[in-house]
Amino acid sequence: MIDIRKLKELIRLMSSNDLVELDLRDKDEQVTIRRPNPVAAPQVIHAPVHMAAAPAAPAPVAAAPAAAPGAAPAAADSTAGLLKIESPMVGTFYASPAPDKPAFITAGASVGPGTVVCLVEAMKIFNEINAGVSGTVERILVKSGDPVEFGQVLFLVKPS
Repeated sequence: MIDIRKLKELIRLMSSNDLVELDLRDKDEQVTIRRPNPVAAPQVIHAPVHMAAAPAAPAPVAAAPAAAPGAAPAAADSTAGLLKIESPMVGTFYASPAPDKPAFITAGASVGPGTVVCLVEAMKIFNEINAGVSGTVERILVKSGDPVEFGQVLFLVKPS
């Protein structure tokens, strides 16, 4: 059986070199990893998500002041000045590398641009998501196992 660390490294190499297929064989093991064309997949996923997300955001904001005049400004103020870490793809969010392992980060944790904050599984490939920003994690907006969309905010970070 292949070591999971080796498999993760192979997937990381595939992603960093934009490989679509990887086939490795030796006397003891054989591994074949395939993924969809990295250029074509985001184009198909990207357009519908933006179309669906844009109309959905204004409706609750417009309805909130009519229902509760004090609630909308408080919600806007609570995210003011915070940086967003968004999902770069459609997939399943995982807060930890394995069910029995601790989460990559927790609220209150300091992160830097290269800090791995979660995994997003897409097409049976686990993709490490880096913070891309520096600061302190204020809020985690999704739970492990939740489906996520392209551009969905996963974390809010107070800049350092």
